[in-house]
Amino acid sequence: MRFVNETPNRLAIDALHIGSTDTVLELGFGPGHAIKLAAARTSGLVYGVDQSRVMLEQARRRNRTAIREGRVVLHQGRFDLLPVGDASVDKILAVNVIYFWRDVQAIAKEVRRVLRPGGRVSIYATDASTMQKWKFASEDTHRLFAAADLSSTLREGGFDEHEIAVNEVRLAGGIQGLLATIVNRA
Repeated sequence: MRFVNETPNRLAIDALHIGSTDTVLELGFGPGHAIKLAAARTSGLVYGVDQSRVMLEQARRRNRTAIREGRVVLHQGRFDLLPVGDASVDKILAVNVIYFWRDVQAIAKEVRRVLRPGGRVSIYATDASTMQKWKFASEDTHRLFAAADLSSTLREGGFDEHEIAVNEVRLAGGIQGLLATIVNRA
């Protein structure tokens, strides 16, 4: 999965335009590759929340130096109860996790709560047209998105249509991806 997620992680991080002092939060950090990339771009704090104890341990090993330096803080937890303060995060990253957000409105509310005015969110999802070809990704296990579906879902989550941009991206192997960016205009 590292190689499958390498390009989506890079695209999503690039879309955030991480500044040298930004505070970053990743939802669903998996083994911690994007956490490491984000920490290399900022001297600010990088937080991560993942629901998996296994992923937490892998990410801690991968980012042990930055954790020891106090620049990376990882939590096991839920996305609808984020362990950071109101308006405390500049950039939020979520790669290949929106498929599992059963309560998008609750998660979007939390994202809006912790995001500073002018902050950015970057969400990557593989397009439904590609996901439907993969046996592990059925509608029983994953919410599938075309570009319009992703935009609609984010609007249902409370983001204003003028804050959202969804772009289609082509990845190696004929994979069609979606990169949504949200700029908090509040």
